[in-house]
Amino acid sequence: MIRRIPTALLAIPFIVLSIIANPAFSIPSTSDLTQNLLSPTRAQVKTSISIVKRLEQTHYNHIYLDDALSSQIYDRYIKDLDGSHSYFLQSDIKEFEVYRYELDNALKSGNLAPAYHVFNRYQIRLIDRLTYVLQSLEGMTEFNLSSKETYETDREDAPWLTSQAQLNSLWDKRLKHMVLNQKLSGNDNDKIKETLIKRFKNQLNRVQQTASQDAFQIYINALTQTYDPHTQYFSPRVSENFNINMSLQLQGIGAVLQAEDEYTKIVRLVTGGPADKSNQLKPADRIIGVAQGKGEMNDVVGWRLDDVVSRIRGKKGSVVRLKVIPANAKDESITKIVSITRDTVKLEDRAAQSTILDIKHDGKAKKLGIIDIPTFYADFQAMQNGDPNYKSTTRDVIRLIKELETQNVDGIIIDLRNNGGGSLNEANSLVGLFIEDGPTVQVKHSSGHIEPWEDTDERVIYSGPIAVVINRLSASASEIFAGAIQDYGRGLIIGGRSFGKGTVQSLQSLRPIENGQLKVTSAKFYRISGESNQHKGITPDILFPSTFNLDEIGESALANALPSDNIRPARFKRWSSYDQYLNFLTAAHNERIATNPDFVFTNEQITSLNEIRSKTIVSLNEKTRLKEQDKAKARGLAMENKKRIAKGEKPYKDFEAFTTAIEEVEDENQHSKKISIDYILTETGHILEDLISINPKTHVAAH
Repeated sequence: MIRRIPTALLAIPFIVLSIIANPAFSIPSTSDLTQNLLSPTRAQVKTSISIVKRLEQTHYNHIYLDDALSSQIYDRYIKDLDGSHSYFLQSDIKEFEVYRYELDNALKSGNLAPAYHVFNRYQIRLIDRLTYVLQSLEGMTEFNLSSKETYETDREDAPWLTSQAQLNSLWDKRLKHMVLNQKLSGNDNDKIKETLIKRFKNQLNRVQQTASQDAFQIYINALTQTYDPHTQYFSPRVSENFNINMSLQLQGIGAVLQAEDEYTKIVRLVTGGPADKSNQLKPADRIIGVAQGKGEMNDVVGWRLDDVVSRIRGKKGSVVRLKVIPANAKDESITKIVSITRDTVKLEDRAAQSTILDIKHDGKAKKLGIIDIPTFYADFQAMQNGDPNYKSTTRDVIRLIKELETQNVDGIIIDLRNNGGGSLNEANSLVGLFIEDGPTVQVKHSSGHIEPWEDTDERVIYSGPIAVVINRLSASASEIFAGAIQDYGRGLIIGGRSFGKGTVQSLQSLRPIENGQLKVTSAKFYRISGESNQHKGITPDILFPSTFNLDEIGESALANALPSDNIRPARFKRWSSYDQYLNFLTAAHNERIATNPDFVFTNEQITSLNEIRSKTIVSLNEKTRLKEQDKAKARGLAMENKKRIAKGEKPYKDFEAFTTAIEEVEDENQHSKKISIDYILTETGHILEDLISINPKTHVAAH
């Protein structure tokens, strides 16, 4: 959800600081900053009534506002403002409780007073906390980092605090936690104080700039996202950013971002964009700093999402540096700096490409084709202009298949990992390359009407054995293709469970246009088997271990995601069935990966990451945290070197050599356009060769 970022702090342990003379600054009083409380405009009142009507009329589920939904909206709104239970007091929550079952009636009549009452109180509490921290920093001469205190980083279910004294105690711990994270990142004492003072002064300045539109957007999205996570209200400014992103004319890094507490979190990378090609950023990474070229790194913790986006966006060819907390970081002290050259997303950067996979299987040399499809694309403008050579996924894949067949490949692997979707028409036509004819997907509209999409071309471009590789970031159109291939029994689906997005959204402009836009979920996809990809995703025939955190990435990780359900199957004729071979294929696969260094390493990574994710209580003792950091580095280095030795490669002498090598690989990947054949593709090749060996009929000449 796009919302203003609540400016919560991170916690940090205490150290002795030798205070140097800092530029004097004055901390505004709470009364100065809260004398002009926000109130709704007449246009916002009308817009809220219009949004309620549209949701009830056009949303897929036709949910009507009632007391039950009012309670959900109330909980969502409080969570969006103070999800860490660090600002509101228990007395505030008790006062707000009168609104729990009244928001439905208020929204229907355009009464926004409850929302602004809660928001203005949040602003007061926020200013109070920021003022408290700045005053603490200004007068601080030392940090005590030798205590045995601990800090709970996950406070979503923590009880509301009852007094200012309890809030002060909590924020003292947060400040210690923040100082320690800064120190563990390599900053000296003076730099830590300077950084934190600047951070909180910036946050205070942004609080002063908060407008009525900010409160309105947070509140209305608390309403829309009780329907489902993809139904959103876009304010005029956010609507402009959305339209720029959709047109793919944005000159930036190609990343979809969202606010999560005080952080800016990466949701997904635009296929073919600079961030995607750099291999330096991943979904769930959190951006905490932005710098232009070689300029100063600006701390963006607590910034508004649109302000962070505007800093990252820039001219083609310019460089932006980002300071990020990796998704798999042990704690917030683990950061890295990445440099990305801004560019526009070009069609050729997203185009399918192929290569040959040579493996030795059962003592014999084997050759397989790999087709990498980063997204489902089509040059609609060229198509409309009648250009006979317009580019599209289907046309490119036909060409690549023909090229691979001239090299006498045994079969073809289609790589859809990280493919977030794209043109549904292309997903439909691509299925048609591998089957004679028949339905590919079913679309159920909010009216209840079910519309089948079909391949009506009886031509089969390739009839040989195929495997489709997916992972958690394979979504939407990718899931339609993989689901159809699986339902027809046309090929093996291999890898990790897919994202699970099986819904369709429509964009509606609010009148007048200055009032923004509404994105509404209006339909759902269903497989031809009648199953839905929604929420649960595609389950591979052979499941590979994955380091993706399913609790953070995927449809099932999103609040109020629509459930998975079934409809009547479409009429179709299966191509084949691999069910009878799956036990053998799985057993052979498991036997191979038991001693495969890359798979062994991945399983060890999963164990380590699960331990990290389960730990939400951190020590505020400097010596303890340093020991933990050293232990984590040693463990990571040992795991990597164990893999390298098993593969006959030279181990790294220390952790610094390890991280330097990773940076070099990332830099090389950023400038490489070739398909990288990794252990997943290699093992997929062995599985496909196993299938061919036990069922030669799968290897039929194309016709």
